[in-house]
Amino acid sequence: MRIGDLARQARVTTKAVRYYESLGLITPDRLANGYRDYTDNDVRLVREIRNLGQLGIPVERTRPFLECLAAGGEHGDDCPSSMAGYREAIDDLTRRIDGLTARRAVLTAHLRASAYRNSIATPDGGEPMTRTHEQLPPGLPVPEDDGAADHLPGLALPGLALTATDGRTVRLDELGPGRTVIYLYPLTGRPDVDLPEGWDAIPGARGCTPESCGFRDHHQELLEAGAERVFGLSSQDSAYQREVVERLGLPFSMLSDPGLSLADALGLPTFSAGGGPRLFKRLTMVVRDGRIEHVFYPVFPPDAHAGEVLGWLRGSA
Repeated sequence: MRIGDLARQARVTTKAVRYYESLGLITPDRLANGYRDYTDNDVRLVREIRNLGQLGIPVERTRPFLECLAAGGEHGDDCPSSMAGYREAIDDLTRRIDGLTARRAVLTAHLRASAYRNSIATPDGGEPMTRTHEQLPPGLPVPEDDGAADHLPGLALPGLALTATDGRTVRLDELGPGRTVIYLYPLTGRPDVDLPEGWDAIPGARGCTPESCGFRDHHQELLEAGAERVFGLSSQDSAYQREVVERLGLPFSMLSDPGLSLADALGLPTFSAGGGPRLFKRLTMVVRDGRIEHVFYPVFPPDAHAGEVLGWLRGSA
């Protein structure tokens, strides 16, 4: 057959066929007129080269597979030399993966260092180079009271055991005597992690970090006003929450409820962002002796909310 026929049957280009021939991988006969005469066996060899190339094996390393076919093998990898070719290709991939993984780690470290460095105010009091999660952008949409928390006052907290960032397991039905402030939030951002798509456009979504900073700054006053303990609570895992506690210097623990068990038990309002997982809507519960005494919902603006809770505590002593 002619070279064009071979190329069509093997689904390669004629240029590729000539290249394989130049390497001695296929050796067509010559007709009396000087034209190359390819056979079905050449089609089989070229297909083997193409298939191995799709696996990432370079053309130059396909020779053991072709020799295996030429020796009568039903498949090009029936011979020990072919399996050695597989191992060599796997070793090459492993080295490349290790190299790419190392580069990725370095890039991630640079991103994290840059993000955290530029999220901290400059020593002279100037503005940071990038907007921090501790600041609320202007023009955020205001959440409306949809009545989703009206049923909560008076309910007893369920017997859920949640992991705290200080390593403890906290049972919500055994918080202890007196008042406990639990502020529920959707998720906290980090300087090196993007917020969900369209986050700022969702009423009440943005502001978890400023809210936490508010509870940090008013923590001692909250205790003096009658709160025995303060917790933040979200569906983020404890490892993620610990980074926030350490970075922001929070004097209280965060509670992790990744399955939103509390939302299901109490019928709390939730939402999803960009097709992502379900998240808590922002609200705050004041719990007294195991029951919900007061609920703040909706919460806006979140950066001033701790002061709002403090005012309520002082007026309800």
